[in-house]
Amino acid sequence: MSDTSAPSGPSAPSTSSSAHPRASLPIGTLVAGCLAVCLAQIGLAMPATLNGLFQEHLHPVGSQLTWISDAFLLPVAVLELSFGVLGDLFGRKRLLVGGAALLCAGEVVAASASGIHQLWVGQALAGLGAAALFPTSLAMIAAGTHTGPQRARAIAVWASSLSAGGFLAPLLGGVTGTYGSWRSAFVVVAVLAAISALVSLWLATDSRAPQGRSLDVGGQITIGVGLFALLYAVIQGPADGWGSTPVVVAFVIAAVFIGLFVYAESRARSPLLRLDLFRNRSFAIASVVAVVGMFSFLGTAYAASIRLGPIQHQSPMRTAFAFLLLNAITPVLTPLTSRLLHRLPARALLTAGLALIAAGDFLAAGLDVGDENLTSLILPLGLVGIGFAFTVSSITATAVNTVPVPLAGMASAATNLLRDFGFTLGPAVIGAVALSQAAAQVTSSLAGASSLSAESKAAAHEVLKEGGPLALNSVPPASPPGAARPYALDALGHGYSIGFVVCGAAALFSALLVVTALRGRTAEESAVEAEADGEERTVLATG
Repeated sequence: MSDTSAPSGPSAPSTSSSAHPRASLPIGTLVAGCLAVCLAQIGLAMPATLNGLFQEHLHPVGSQLTWISDAFLLPVAVLELSFGVLGDLFGRKRLLVGGAALLCAGEVVAASASGIHQLWVGQALAGLGAAALFPTSLAMIAAGTHTGPQRARAIAVWASSLSAGGFLAPLLGGVTGTYGSWRSAFVVVAVLAAISALVSLWLATDSRAPQGRSLDVGGQITIGVGLFALLYAVIQGPADGWGSTPVVVAFVIAAVFIGLFVYAESRARSPLLRLDLFRNRSFAIASVVAVVGMFSFLGTAYAASIRLGPIQHQSPMRTAFAFLLLNAITPVLTPLTSRLLHRLPARALLTAGLALIAAGDFLAAGLDVGDENLTSLILPLGLVGIGFAFTVSSITATAVNTVPVPLAGMASAATNLLRDFGFTLGPAVIGAVALSQAAAQVTSSLAGASSLSAESKAAAHEVLKEGGPLALNSVPPASPPGAARPYALDALGHGYSIGFVVCGAAALFSALLVVTALRGRTAEESAVEAEADGEERTVLATG
């Protein structure tokens, strides 16, 4: 997910090689870029409102529901920066059209899914398309502007379009899921993607900036394999067992390939992630905050979607209400956060945002799983939504202000990569924590349930073995395992309450880290320090 406060990739500041230096940004390019990023954000956020319908109609077992979200998020996190380079090398218009077409194809595959595995494939294809659209849309708009004020206005419009996507996604999922089907939601997004591809093809002005740009193939392969293996191990751990051979092997592969990524980046001519940045202690800390803080937010969103959908079996429209609390506050507060960023240090706003997220999560953890009143969610999720609005506006500014001015663009790109990785970790970790806790509690509860017949217990254990607590919570009440549903409901409520606590603790840890460890050096101070450090830092700052 791209940032709304800064260009999201190293290609963003580039200028078009073909545009006249006094020309204004073509309106067609602005429309195409804004439509593309709105589409990408809708594709990313919309499926979360449909988790209840996925559970009801596709009957995912174990961790399969978590993979629906991460099948989309993983390509975005891993490939976003590489697509920015591809746009610089081969033309951004091609990527804008191709990304929308790929997202359209993925949505069609998902809409026609006959099972969970086909839905994963569709989500992965759509995620590939979104990975191209997020950086390319911003880079194309930035390339068409030629003055600071003009670029600022254009990027503000782009950011508003991204926020609009976050606002429209839950509404789209809620309306289509409630009054149509989950398939119709994907069909609508496919139609929007086709329109976006045609608009880009007809209206967008191409641009590129190949000078000094090259693909970091080694870095891309190693980080892709490493992150996929890590997510696989985290997501499958509760279902397969943390000591099972596939999970252990996945952790080993993740460690090896992440190590190879560090080695590859230290030798690459044009690295995907410039490791020298992490020699700056403040930037390293800001990077940890980016990962952990964004993990906290998307983990909260995922836990809320599972609570309302597969656990409480509420309609997608009611689930959409929760996501409006989480997402719609950001565009509403954008004028306020912009003013605050001009009046306050970015780290102060970041600390406040993370503290609000923590407070909201701790309140959400105390909600009774049987409470289906939407008003109960207003305060906890509203606090998280306000906190996210402050956090996402300030997190990149905080990181960028800790490095020398010549490295600001790379610092922004690195922060976006790490932030997107945090987003990807949210569903994976919270799903793993909540489901493992729920499985342990329901198994223990069934063992001591004297009111259940032996037949009901045996049937419940069979469902648990095959599909886990979510599957047991979804069986028909009149069936033999149906008598055990209250135990599954209680266990899931316990598990996802712990998930909210984990998210709150992560946000609180990040806030404390900002307060205690980030010294808030300005970019100018860092530049002076870099010059004093000698030739190595000077080469880094100018190279």
